Amino acid sequence: MEFTKHLQYFQSILSNRCFVDQENLYKYSKDETEDISVLPIAVLKPKTTQEVAAILKYCNTHKIAVTPQGARTGLSGGAIPHEGSIAMSMEYFNNILEIDEKNHQVTTEPGVITEVLQNAVKEKGLFYPPDPASKGSCFIGGNVAENSGGPKAVKYGVTNAYVLNLEVVLPNGEIIWTGANTLKNSTGYNLTQLIVGSEGTLAVITKIVLRLIPHPTDNLLMLVPFFKATEACEAVAAIFRKGITPSGLEFMEKDALNLAKAFTGDEKIEVKENHEAHLLIEVDGFDKKVLFKECEQIMEVLGEFNTDEILFAEDEAQKNSLWNLRRKVGEAVKAHSTYKEEDTVVPRYELPQLLSGVKSIGKKYGFQSVCYGHAGDGNLHVNILKGDLTAQQWEDDLPKAITEIFELTKKLGGTLSGEHGIGLVQKQYMPIVFNEVQLNLMKNIKNLFDPNNILNPGKIVS
Repeated sequence: MEFTKHLQYFQSILSNRCFVDQENLYKYSKDETEDISVLPIAVLKPKTTQEVAAILKYCNTHKIAVTPQGARTGLSGGAIPHEGSIAMSMEYFNNILEIDEKNHQVTTEPGVITEVLQNAVKEKGLFYPPDPASKGSCFIGGNVAENSGGPKAVKYGVTNAYVLNLEVVLPNGEIIWTGANTLKNSTGYNLTQLIVGSEGTLAVITKIVLRLIPHPTDNLLMLVPFFKATEACEAVAAIFRKGITPSGLEFMEKDALNLAKAFTGDEKIEVKENHEAHLLIEVDGFDKKVLFKECEQIMEVLGEFNTDEILFAEDEAQKNSLWNLRRKVGEAVKAHSTYKEEDTVVPRYELPQLLSGVKSIGKKYGFQSVCYGHAGDGNLHVNILKGDLTAQQWEDDLPKAITEIFELTKKLGGTLSGEHGIGLVQKQYMPIVFNEVQLNLMKNIKNLFDPNNILNPGKIVS
């Protein structure tokens, strides 16, 4: 009877945008994290900030948990509903509100697809660089909530470098702006950057103001095969020591590239049996002569390593084909096998040690891993395949192996996640990199924003 009363209230403010049928409950029960699914008790789809505020105020009063959701493309379980919670989808917040060409800014709602936003500002000669692999389907609000990165982060930075101001609804239903639409702001605590990366645990984002930069006019792309995967990792730091900052520097093991080829049906790129890994290297800018000079310098660096014939993309079609293979690796691995993905990140010079350590831990516990990622900023995605592991090994031994991977990552000066966030599945490993004082600070921040623990409970910290 109490649930019926709550449902009647939600229907009164949302009309036909409140769902309790099994099809919708299942659809909004999961994101792209492994095979985890938790059914919400209802799915709500507000269209306005005022509707979000009314929902949260009511849920806070009645202590009903709410899981904010974007496109549900995340890989750490941040959008998986808490048991007994309402799923609140932001998909109707899908308008770009203003492109301010004079100030190089865009104001957008959180449900706009990232690539749609990028294309809209590109038409004005402007550039929003963060480009996660799922940019064609993920929402910009989810990118802000996870502080997403992508290949361009190595040169241009991750999402937080572009967020100027946010309109958010607090768990008690109050609506605030967190900052100012200015490039500099030293006015009090930085609430904007506190919300960025908070994974929907502190507030619900309803408007976003992003800074933009001029869009580069030219780029060059090369695919470099290495006979030793660790040498590919070593070459990464060597390129930066030469004084070059590529706009993309991606690492793919042979298995990663082969799985992507099979998944996409794109067999144009030859991967020889003795190629252990490839680097995908892009430079961009406004002067092609400068870019050719940078490529010459990169080639000088690569000459110090044992590489096979380097492929230079000849046209936009070939560039798009190469980038598509890289972006499809995650989906290809998921389609190939039950797996767990870790989002490790270390200082880039330590990347060879991290890769070697992951392979050594794999041998110890008997699992195969497929590694790829944003080598330019030390971000290695480790996909652990279930393969022939028994259910008991998968449940009992794998957490031990993951713990060792994270302990190695910390030893090398790194941390648990570079861009996927902590969410649900990495929460248990937080004590590896944070002590009790640090974790208590995070818990106290959560408690200050959300004393009734209604907003995305069970994520990041307990």
